[in-house]
Amino acid sequence: MQLQDYIINDIKPLNINDKISDVQMVFNQLTYSHIPVENNGIYLGCISENDAYCFEKAESIKDCNYAMEGFFVRPNTNWLDVLEVFAQNNCNIMPVLDAKNNYLGYYELNDIIHLFNETPFFAEPGGILIVEKGIQDYSFSEISQIAESNDAKILGAFISKMGNDMVQVTLKIGNTTINEVIQTFRRYSYNIVSGHEEDSYLKSLEERSKYLNKYLNI
Repeated sequence: MQLQDYIINDIKPLNINDKISDVQMVFNQLTYSHIPVENNGIYLGCISENDAYCFEKAESIKDCNYAMEGFFVRPNTNWLDVLEVFAQNNCNIMPVLDAKNNYLGYYELNDIIHLFNETPFFAEPGGILIVEKGIQDYSFSEISQIAESNDAKILGAFISKMGNDMVQVTLKIGNTTINEVIQTFRRYSYNIVSGHEEDSYLKSLEERSKYLNKYLNI
């Protein structure tokens, strides 16, 4: 996917000498968390909406430049890395700079998320499965082998949680009955954190539990 096609230029960056009152006026008209700041075409950083309302209106951005945040990406930055920088900086606008730090425009968070939604992980039909195992015991090669041994097609996989010496991996699986994959993961000592409504193993346990309770109540 050509991420450069999503560079937007409809907002002119603020100048380092602009007044804070002008910055606040811009934020009143927009829904962005940050606005880029430049000087003679060179990107200096972004000023956030929260900071803009903490300063005196008569001050200039230059007087408050210590509060500027210097995040940005390059035109050739991978879209997953772009999404990561968005998350790390809690922003919805991402400046794009060339190799000489000239400001080219910006990405909007919604556009990048839209690209993510177009990937097979979301666009293709399939079942979501979350498995868990010790951080020293799991491997993606083993996870792939388990899924593919059941003729499953892995549409995507990522580490969704890590802590307390445990790792959770979220998978999207297509082209198979996910219950067979679940049973194989259990045989390999993976804990099934979240599976599919067709998990017959859990259904069977539930039915047996109900039957036992009914028997004991006779």
